[in-house]
Amino acid sequence: MIDRDLAELYGVLTKNLNLSVKRNSDRFPMDFMFQLTKEEYDSLRLQIETLKRGAHSKFLPYAFTEQGVAMLSSVLNSKQAIAVNIQIIRVFTKMREIISSNKEILLKLDQLEKKVGANSNDIDDLFDAIRNLANPEIEPRKVVGYKWKKGI
Repeated sequence: MIDRDLAELYGVLTKNLNLSVKRNSDRFPMDFMFQLTKEEYDSLRLQIETLKRGAHSKFLPYAFTEQGVAMLSSVLNSKQAIAVNIQIIRVFTKMREIISSNKEILLKLDQLEKKVGANSNDIDDLFDAIRNLANPEIEPRKVVGYKWKKGI
């Protein structure tokens, strides 16, 4: 997450958030946070919004990893900062669970594909039969009844 977004969530100025981080720099190693390069910032800015006068800092922003966001709770000690941090950690935990469950599903699909490998034609035939049962081809019906012809 970018420092500006975190500052907004925590209800503090970006300048104050970064100042608190600098005062506690030993708590934020390179894998917890890093400063964006000019190219990264320009690319990010173009993706998010167009430049508005005074809306962007003259300093390159900092990006915080999951661990860096967690560490911010020990640096920013307001009630709002703590409440927001708890929510952010819950979101990161849920994201990790979702990613983990998707990996498990993909692994099981790979295992199933390996087991089924030789029988794939039989399975295709089975699916075709099921589709035919679900959507049978209906022969067109003959028209029944009196046909009206003009001029008679």
